Amino acid sequence: MKIDRLIGILSVLLQEEKTTAPELAERFEVSRRTINRDIEDLCKAGIPIQTSQGIGGGISIMEGYRMDRTILTSKDMQVILAGLRSLDSVSGSSYYGQLMEKIQSGSSDFVSGRDSILIDLSSWYKGTLAPKIEVIQDAIENRKYLKFKYYAPSGESKRTIEPYYIIYKWTSWYVYGWCLKRKNFRLFKLNRMDKVAMSKDTFECRNVPAPEISSGPAQPRNIILRALFEPDMKWRLVEEFGPDCYEVMKDGRLLLTEDYYDMENMVMWLLTFGDKVEVLEPPEAREKLREIAGAMGRMYK
Repeated sequence: MKIDRLIGILSVLLQEEKTTAPELAERFEVSRRTINRDIEDLCKAGIPIQTSQGIGGGISIMEGYRMDRTILTSKDMQVILAGLRSLDSVSGSSYYGQLMEKIQSGSSDFVSGRDSILIDLSSWYKGTLAPKIEVIQDAIENRKYLKFKYYAPSGESKRTIEPYYIIYKWTSWYVYGWCLKRKNFRLFKLNRMDKVAMSKDTFECRNVPAPEISSGPAQPRNIILRALFEPDMKWRLVEEFGPDCYEVMKDGRLLLTEDYYDMENMVMWLLTFGDKVEVLEPPEAREKLREIAGAMGRMYK
């Protein structure tokens, strides 16, 4: 967008002593003629820009018109850049990369030390995740309906929603919006969405309640799990529930007591431990695991 480019050019000019039209054209991936028009627009807006020809010439802002960077410390800048890098890991465009360049321009003496925080929010799904996020962002900004096919434990369905937020929570990405099918606000997991497309039709923004993304459980947890794990599974229990989540029994096994909201998800999770876990409660989970083990035994007989 032009306004983003104008802000970017102004940021570069504020941070650097001098630059040239070809350098700006390459940085913002536009023609030199476009940069010249942008410089004219900045001048009309009252920014005191001067140009000089010949060797050592270029584009600059008049002396005395500079941004004081002392309001941000080196640590402040590193935190900002870490956040931008994390967003860039799931971006389908060069926007965040260009924004980092704007901030870093002329600041090598200001940002001290090496980058100590590196965040990748895409995991191994970037190839499919970034395009979805880009479409959803465009739909939110332009107030366009979002259409997609959704895969849920209850089955497949086609959904149309009014999108309002993109959320990263519980190690996954979600879109939060008003579902026309359910007539309510819903949270949809991006990895379960397919054929994501922005509609041509617009919607009027509702009075949207802030999505519940607190550290508490997303749904009521009414199932109590009590299970004994083999000692060599301690690392998984610590990773998922913390170092104080279990009680060591006399035989060395680890007793875990946890709340769950969904029996199916709990059983699927327990199956990942193979024969390294024995479920004590609830009895329904024991019976379900026995049935699955029997079916697997018959399959591999």
